[in-house]
Amino acid sequence: MSANRQGRRAFLKSAVAGAAAVGASQLPLPAAARSAGQTPVATPGVPHRAFGNAGVPVPILHLGTAQRLDPDYDKVMHRSFAAGVTWFDTALSYGRGASHRAIANFLTQIGRREELWLTSKSHAGRAPRLAQDIDRALDELGSDYLDLYLMHGVDDEGMLEREFLTVGEKLKTAGKTRFFGFSCHDGNVVELMNKAARVGGIDAILFRYNFRRYGDRELNLAIDACHRAGIALLAMKTQGSVPSDLEAVVGFRSRDFTLGQAKLKAVWADERIASICSEIDSVKYVRENVAAARSEKALSAEDSDQLQRLAKLTAGYACNGCKHLCESALAGEVAIAAPLRFLMYAECYGKTDRARELYRAIPSAARDVPADRLAAACAACPQGIDIPARLRRARELLG
Repeated sequence: MSANRQGRRAFLKSAVAGAAAVGASQLPLPAAARSAGQTPVATPGVPHRAFGNAGVPVPILHLGTAQRLDPDYDKVMHRSFAAGVTWFDTALSYGRGASHRAIANFLTQIGRREELWLTSKSHAGRAPRLAQDIDRALDELGSDYLDLYLMHGVDDEGMLEREFLTVGEKLKTAGKTRFFGFSCHDGNVVELMNKAARVGGIDAILFRYNFRRYGDRELNLAIDACHRAGIALLAMKTQGSVPSDLEAVVGFRSRDFTLGQAKLKAVWADERIASICSEIDSVKYVRENVAAARSEKALSAEDSDQLQRLAKLTAGYACNGCKHLCESALAGEVAIAAPLRFLMYAECYGKTDRARELYRAIPSAARDVPADRLAAACAACPQGIDIPARLRRARELLG
């Protein structure tokens, strides 16, 4: 038995498992399903907040589309749109353009491009390529413009220099995008946010934020700086996922919310956050997430306490992506944060094939680090993750 499995068994034995079950209200049939002969149904929608200092109202929940979408008629997109989730987030890298093409087909089905707020993202690390990529995105989406164009997965502060910011300004002037910004998955979000607040030119930041990050003083100060600067703050990875058998130990129970809903409500409680990007991969979760967005009830003190207990009990499995701490503690090229993120895709989201593809793209010399070299990385990890055990698990499952 691996050390990782032994650790999980000991963890599970140390706590009492439980389950919570809260029903979610049914949503009406999807509007704009003209090809299916269905009649559009009016719905109350979801609440809106201001998009930074632009003052544009946007729904507090928007649909992430990294999952596989039905290219002909995607029920999740139609149900989401009908329920008031009128903002879709995609990227050039999602399905190698399949996400873009499915959304393009969706736009022809609803026939109302102006009613859908649309984000796309580019992984380009050079300014000229960033400018070129938006044309490819628009072509694949069949749209004349984006509402928001993001530099995807930024971890280099150099991408907030004038060369890149000028690209954003020119694209907005040309009418190719209304707003410009970046997303970030890694642990240097504080440094990136603080720089964005200083230099200007960034309209929005999509960043990892969930109930596990509450109480992080440096992150909160960076969020404050961006909020004062008028930058729209968008949260992703809001579920703070760890394997479900570990989450079960808390036995989350609430009179009002499922565990997933409670995690969303915890983020919406922060009024600095304009919207949550949620990868909703089933109609069931459309219902559940929209019901949470529409609910006027706040988390109870007991709900919040259970989330904090969950955060503490599972901290050793929840990588925050702060590779600037663990990876910089070691000499040479070492990959820790990326393998742990891809492991999470497999363990928590069931995306094993995609996780394997991403994992195997990492140079083997960087991912296959002997355990005896990782002591300094473990010492640097603020979560106390057993890095050798988790990397070994990644090799077993994804290698």
